Amino acid sequence: MGTLNPNIPSPALAQALNAAAARMRALNRPLLTPALLLLTFARDPGSTANRLLESLAAERSFRLAELAASAEALAKGSPGIDADFTFTDAAGQTVRLSTELVVALDEARSIAQASDEARVGTEHALGGLAERGVSTSALLRRYGISPETLISRLTAAAQTKRVSGQDQVAQAKGGEAAPVYVRGDLMQDLLGLLTLADHRHVVLVGDPGVGRRSLVQGLALLIAEGKGPAGLRNLVTVSEHALLTDAERAVETALAQARDGILFLPNAERFFSGSSATAEFPKATRAVQRALLNALPVVIASTTDAAWNDRMAGDSVVREHTHRLRVPEPSADETVAILKVHKTQLEHDYGVTIADAAQPAAATMAKRYVAGASLPASALAVLHRAGALIKLARSSHEAAAADVKAQPPDNTLDADDVAVAVSVMTGIPVSKLGLDERARYAHMVEALHARIIGQEEAVLAVSRAVKIARVGLKDPKRPIGSFLFLGPTGVGKTELAKALAEFMFGTEDAMVALDMTEYQKDDTINRLIGSPVGYIGSESGGQLTEKVRQRPHTLVLFDEVEKAHPRILDILLQIFEEGRLTDGLGRVANFSETVVILTSNMGSEYLDQPVMTEGMREQVMAVVRATLRPEFLNRLDEIIMFLPLTPDQLRQIMDLTLKKEVKLLAAQGVILEITEEAETWMLAQNEHPEWGARPLRRIIQKNLREPLADWLLIAAPPKGAQVAVDANESGLVFSYT
Repeated sequence: MGTLNPNIPSPALAQALNAAAARMRALNRPLLTPALLLLTFARDPGSTANRLLESLAAERSFRLAELAASAEALAKGSPGIDADFTFTDAAGQTVRLSTELVVALDEARSIAQASDEARVGTEHALGGLAERGVSTSALLRRYGISPETLISRLTAAAQTKRVSGQDQVAQAKGGEAAPVYVRGDLMQDLLGLLTLADHRHVVLVGDPGVGRRSLVQGLALLIAEGKGPAGLRNLVTVSEHALLTDAERAVETALAQARDGILFLPNAERFFSGSSATAEFPKATRAVQRALLNALPVVIASTTDAAWNDRMAGDSVVREHTHRLRVPEPSADETVAILKVHKTQLEHDYGVTIADAAQPAAATMAKRYVAGASLPASALAVLHRAGALIKLARSSHEAAAADVKAQPPDNTLDADDVAVAVSVMTGIPVSKLGLDERARYAHMVEALHARIIGQEEAVLAVSRAVKIARVGLKDPKRPIGSFLFLGPTGVGKTELAKALAEFMFGTEDAMVALDMTEYQKDDTINRLIGSPVGYIGSESGGQLTEKVRQRPHTLVLFDEVEKAHPRILDILLQIFEEGRLTDGLGRVANFSETVVILTSNMGSEYLDQPVMTEGMREQVMAVVRATLRPEFLNRLDEIIMFLPLTPDQLRQIMDLTLKKEVKLLAAQGVILEITEEAETWMLAQNEHPEWGARPLRRIIQKNLREPLADWLLIAAPPKGAQVAVDANESGLVFSYT
């Protein structure tokens, strides 16, 4: 069982934890939870957290007593989960902590460390209570209090904060710098710009997590070793605390500190306004502009593509007096090398031994599955999560060992642990995350046919193309596969797309479905990729690009593609050729881990026989060629034709659908049995077999599901009840026991 280190909380936080423990006993709760600590911050005056809440309550027009009452109600609810972690209060009594409170305090410690604080204060703990995943987060958000809001207030609440920057060169000379991997080509580009005789200021542009800050840290190490640009002796990073207290003074002080060297301004867009955002530090804008007009110190700033386009490119001083240096996402091999630099620290932090296979596994799986972050940050986050899971398992074992002799957990962090961590982070089942996918893909046809009846040619074609891509025999920049599905309605085109999404990405919900009948006009392209900067709605992104940016491992379905405007087809052509798409804000959506499927019923009148002939194929393709341009068709991996379903295949589909109904009733504790006569009767109700399987769902809904729903509502059957469904000349017959 773990115990909270008494040297971590500040005296004020220790006092708050004591008060929260007293409330826990008064409310007869078994564990100290985030809600109890928030209740203490809201009701007990004097702490920095209380002052922050008072200020926010006045600003957002709510009464702090209301927040306290909501926190108390939450505290009286779920007791939480025991974390096997304790806190010893002022009276010497042991207080058991909930898992969520341990998470919140750990987040608080990270916030304190990021602020260069030795101990965790009440303000940092309040920030931890607001973090996503903690139960108090949703409560605070109801009152307009987010983690971002609190971070912007933390320094204002503290009365004594430094106003100077951090000299990374001095830290490196003093042995305080963390190890860093230097990307040689990028460093040479940066050194080349810093060696210019004039206009040496640089803006590093790239996605969050690609290593812009690491590049600057590597530069500081070179300067410390005497290998940096001539005449530049220090590298000062402006203090975040100082920016929040007095941004103008912070910049001017840091400039003075870096007078003969380099000033680093992370997230420099905060000093400028754009069409979708105002400057966070408007009073410091002039100071930054003046710095860019001077030769020394040299300014290195960092920003993202979207922020550059929206908030910095329009500023003439920035545009005319800086050089842009793009920092791309590192390759998988570079990421592995970067992770090796962090290996020793990770092993120390989590008490594990990292196996050689874990690092390439983290790079590969983070790239493929972890959305919203770039390499190497996403891969490093995966290793942190894997280490934390092993550490938690070890703590649980130590707690259990006091009562029961148990096998100790393996402290080696290997590829399997990486897969578990990715599963926890993404929600994708571990079974879908196997690093060696050969066995699973070898049986891909059988897996798809578990859901798809018939359409052997279509399933084989899709499987063949996907396998080729997955074994690396395809341009890695292009989508995994791009297919045109042709055929009449109800024959399984969309069902095969869903089955493919489930097989490849763990769930059929990993699919972006777009109806091209809604994209027939020229201006609808903005709905796909987002409006340009300055237009209404530009900040929300596009319906296609934003979803792929957030979840790059997905299947994109363009339904009835022949209805789309020609400009939309040009967008698709770009995806097929380059595997990427830039939205209206300049952000890049990567399609290299997507499957793109287009559906159409072009030429379906010729797909009227159960066996494909060359004549049928040529007739269909003649219609397709008359509609879509050759360069478009030539970029597709496969053009797949779906044949009409035979009566036997319709019966098999009915079998599969009825099994789902049986499973639904089983979840209600009811046993459902359907006779062959009942199934035959329902099949006979299909008045439009030319529509394929689509009418079957309506037949089941009307004749089976609705009567069963009525019975469930009226009879409220006990678990174990049985329903037998038969048929006679009048229709279905239900027997209930």
